Amino acid sequence: MTKKASRSLFAALIICVAIIFTACVGSNDSKQQEVFKIGVLQLVTHDALDASYQGFVDGLEAAGLVKDKDFTIDYQNAQGEKSNCQTIAAKFVNDKVDLVLAIATPAAQAMASETTTIPILVTAVTDPADSKLVLSNKKSGTNIAGTSDLTPVAEQMQLLKDILPEAKSVAVLYNSSESNSVFQMNLAKEAALKLDLVVLDASVSLSSEIQSVVESLVGKADVIYAPTDNMVASGMATVSLIADEAGIPIIAGEEGMLKNGGLATYGISYYELGKLTSTQAVDIIRNNVDPADMPILYLNNYELLVNKSVANKLGITIPDDLLKKARIIE
Repeated sequence: MTKKASRSLFAALIICVAIIFTACVGSNDSKQQEVFKIGVLQLVTHDALDASYQGFVDGLEAAGLVKDKDFTIDYQNAQGEKSNCQTIAAKFVNDKVDLVLAIATPAAQAMASETTTIPILVTAVTDPADSKLVLSNKKSGTNIAGTSDLTPVAEQMQLLKDILPEAKSVAVLYNSSESNSVFQMNLAKEAALKLDLVVLDASVSLSSEIQSVVESLVGKADVIYAPTDNMVASGMATVSLIADEAGIPIIAGEEGMLKNGGLATYGISYYELGKLTSTQAVDIIRNNVDPADMPILYLNNYELLVNKSVANKLGITIPDDLLKKARIIE
């Protein structure tokens, strides 16, 4: 081989190496710039669930993740229909999203029935273990982790007696087809009986039943207790309209329900619950942490909230010691 041929061959080899190197770097850059696809399945629109979603997004951004650069969100609302939850869940699996945020128990259950491999984070679910979403709330053992919105039901029952010491009966208004709500109803019943309150079962299975069920409580219930039930929360305007006319106060499960006519609660911040959920999402996105190794997280800070406008309308005097530590909602 001549010197000229050798130089040509060497130059060709250098060019080939450069092309291969450039291709590899380009491939790595492409991988580094891959956008993490998040599907969000929200059961229905109401204040608490909306706040959870906003807190989740804000939490991701507070951690330094940039929307449309580091992650994208495909937000889907099932409008309170379980069949829609199933359709959306199947869509996310078909789209091969990298992570799903399921907001509320039926949304989480629908998503869990569609995949055991895609990481799922749940929020606004009272007891994921009781809902068969995880093996244990202490360590998931499944592709699902997230946060619980368990509220202090016993303290809420005690609040009822502190504000309304003459009350003899309490109606628990809940959706009998949602495990999240049945779980809370059982807690409420146990706590109420300890306070010598007669418990009336006021269950609904369809939103269209809310009006008739609440009307049936007039003359029977001294107080209505509405836990963090999605169907009841969505129908609080109807609940409070009938209850106000009958002079029946409502002890509610969360702040959004107070804004729509409830009297008082010890509640959690659903916005902060969403932010807490985002911490697990960050671990999954950045560190590839397996949800099976994660626990269910809880908020342990409860806030006393009182709707002063409702109290005035119903002629209820809130004890001074409670007012001093309450956040007032007008």
